[in-house]
Amino acid sequence: MTRVEDLTTQFMERDMKPFIAVVLWAISLTVSAQANPAAVLIENVFIFDGTTAKRSSTTSNVLVVDDTIKIISTAPISAPEGALLTRIDGGGRTLMPGLIDAHWHSMLIGQTMLGAMSSDIGYTNLRSAQVAKATLLRGFTTVRDMGGPSYGLKRAIDEGNFPGPRIYPSGAMISQTGGHGDFRTPHEVPRAPNQPLNHFETTHTAVIADGADEVLRRVREQLMLGATQIKLMAGGGVTSIYDPIDATQYTPDEFRAAVAAAENWGTYVTVHAYTSRAVQTAIESGVKVIEHGQLIDEETARLMAKKGIWWSLQPFLDNELANPQTGPNRIKQVMVSAGTDRAYQFARKHNVKVAFGTDILFTGEVGNQQNARLASLTQWYTPGELLQIATGNNGQLLRLTGERNPYKKPLGVVSEGAFADLILVDGDPTEDISLISRPNEAFVIIIKNGLIYKNLLENQ
Repeated sequence: MTRVEDLTTQFMERDMKPFIAVVLWAISLTVSAQANPAAVLIENVFIFDGTTAKRSSTTSNVLVVDDTIKIISTAPISAPEGALLTRIDGGGRTLMPGLIDAHWHSMLIGQTMLGAMSSDIGYTNLRSAQVAKATLLRGFTTVRDMGGPSYGLKRAIDEGNFPGPRIYPSGAMISQTGGHGDFRTPHEVPRAPNQPLNHFETTHTAVIADGADEVLRRVREQLMLGATQIKLMAGGGVTSIYDPIDATQYTPDEFRAAVAAAENWGTYVTVHAYTSRAVQTAIESGVKVIEHGQLIDEETARLMAKKGIWWSLQPFLDNELANPQTGPNRIKQVMVSAGTDRAYQFARKHNVKVAFGTDILFTGEVGNQQNARLASLTQWYTPGELLQIATGNNGQLLRLTGERNPYKKPLGVVSEGAFADLILVDGDPTEDISLISRPNEAFVIIIKNGLIYKNLLENQ
């Protein structure tokens, strides 16, 4: 061995020792974590499991290991040997699944419309993180995001960098020119071939696509970015700047282009639509989910039931919970609220598959009305029925994403093998729906992914 080789060997042996020690320490932590899983044992609880409208008649015990519900039993449960155990005495309270909002806008709630149209995306992201944390602490552990640049927020939450619900992102809402998702100002029309995209398009909030080829491109872009489902605007809207609510948007060829692209990726298309013509055109073109639909007729409701279409309905009523509107939009809002009761009656009469969502927009707050909107479904459902819609039913809807589903275990249910997204309620929400409207006091424990985010019992 030469002198240089000898010195190199000594250097490597000396300087690699700290590195090797760090590697061995990291490996030991990994092995320790695997050998000592985190576990939560919740004892003496009645269970509302999300699959029926009733809670159990006897108390049970529930063991959570890591992110999964492992055991549900009326008999005592022993924690896994060596587990890092948190034991909770449920005290006869009700354990239920985390709530799911099937029509949420993570990025569009914390600002007004003008703010969303002009704010720097950095500010929008920070404000949306505040919304996400508040959403989780209201008991909504999963949301289906129906438009907006929520990909980054989803990633930050999934990586554990910030508290918030699971997000099923649609990405940018896809709209025709002058449609419900066209937020351009008049001076940006006509659009020249070399004209840059507007603010909503560059931030992936909404994109404009005309013609089957352009719709195909925009759908593929959202799938590339991570959309779990695709949302198109099939008709006019309440908050629209330009289109009347009775307007029908997109042709069958345009719908079929979007549906084909989504199905090639193993997922589906949902549409914003209120009228019978818009809904029927979308369904006949292969769309699987309808958002809103408050102005449809009974024939269209029958068609939805016959074809197994999901109806993502919102309790849009002309009350203190309504999104604030003025001018022409206020007139459209009154039309929609007048149709809400009839829509729910059609859904019940024809046994259409119903999902629950709130569609809270541009409030400048953090979505504080979310729980109250869910509770307002008591006009059409018993407390147990509406809770089943917002848990087990919505969990079934999420599974339409197929291979694009980022969360492979069941959601919206308390069952063995499901994700441990749980709420411990101080009372029986299947009898007293006001508990859902008071999450700060009534939701004594909130667990998502097996992690405890709120525990009012720890100091008792």
